Amino acid sequence: MKPNLPLLGIFLFMMSVQSALAQAGPQSPAKTGNSASEQELITLSKDKWRWMAERNVEALDKLFADEAIFVHMGATMSKSQELNTIKTGGIQYKDAQIQEVSVRFVGTTAILLNRIRLVAVVGGNEVINPFNVTEVYVKLDGAWKLASLSFTRLMTPQ
Repeated sequence: MKPNLPLLGIFLFMMSVQSALAQAGPQSPAKTGNSASEQELITLSKDKWRWMAERNVEALDKLFADEAIFVHMGATMSKSQELNTIKTGGIQYKDAQIQEVSVRFVGTTAILLNRIRLVAVVGGNEVINPFNVTEVYVKLDGAWKLASLSFTRLMTPQ
């Protein structure tokens, strides 16, 4: 019996595509493992969201590095600008529903990625947005400090 070459070609092509996709890995950040440093950062990030909702600028002031940068949809802010915006209610973080989290390390720097659904009040209006939030932490004098917080709005249905 003669092999069907076109059918064999399609089969081999499908196998190579499947293999390439498997090697590429998932398209969204994976859940993190259970290392102590990862858990410490995940807890710190959750605390940060709570402090932002509570307008606890004292706790946030200790967490934010002096040189920190904050990137929002409509503005880029320094540490003092971010703290003032939280304190005055320019942005009132009501609820950050964390849907997915991952942590990666580069030396003494940690990059935490959150996929969240954020409920906030901006300019007196309640808004709900899906975001990927990138938090960059650096270890300074034995403590993790937030060096950057960037919001990327997702174009997915809410």
